[in-house]
Amino acid sequence: MPIENIIFDLGGVVLNIDYDGPHKVLTQMGISGFGEKYSKAGQELLFDNLETGKISPDAFRQGFREVTGLNFDDTKIDHIWNAIILDFPPARIALLKDLKKQYRTFLLSNTNSIHFDFYTKQLKEIHQVEWEDIFEDLFFSFNIGLKKPDPAIYRYTLGKTGIKPEHTLFIDDLYSNIEPARQCGIKTIHLKDNRDISDIFSKDNLTGKYIINESSLI
Repeated sequence: MPIENIIFDLGGVVLNIDYDGPHKVLTQMGISGFGEKYSKAGQELLFDNLETGKISPDAFRQGFREVTGLNFDDTKIDHIWNAIILDFPPARIALLKDLKKQYRTFLLSNTNSIHFDFYTKQLKEIHQVEWEDIFEDLFFSFNIGLKKPDPAIYRYTLGKTGIKPEHTLFIDDLYSNIEPARQCGIKTIHLKDNRDISDIFSKDNLTGKYIINESSLI
């Protein structure tokens, strides 16, 4: 079945991130142990609750103080928490703009409102780009109340967009998020650490259209 739609993960796919960022910032301040509470492999309930919108940013900040034992003000907590966010490479932004002309493109991310405000500002101020310039629609865990790898979030996205799974490609950097998408009938690519989304697409010199490297499909 031809691919007509592409669903992108955000962190590690479109946006460069460093899961150890907060830990590094705290370590520089002489504070250790945060890596045990939050990492790429797992996180405490406090962080899950923020990602699914079950608690407000203010409740998260208070919980952060309780979990870490650090009595920091809101601004300092946000600075530490946003250390996860790195940058949007310009080449990826340019690619996404082009892909949107050829495919229906969507974003599906486990994220939270504090990070959302931070990287959305970065996208606008550094790249002069709005979300609608690169994606048709956005699906964020903190708005939906669901998060990957729950199969319900893939079904929700398919239902809201009206796209067919057999015509859809999903790209994520975490393999644990890939299998549930496949179970929903979606074609998938696991973007491993040494790869970039530019490796998935090649441009046909005659037609100017992008071709998906289907050998990457799993």
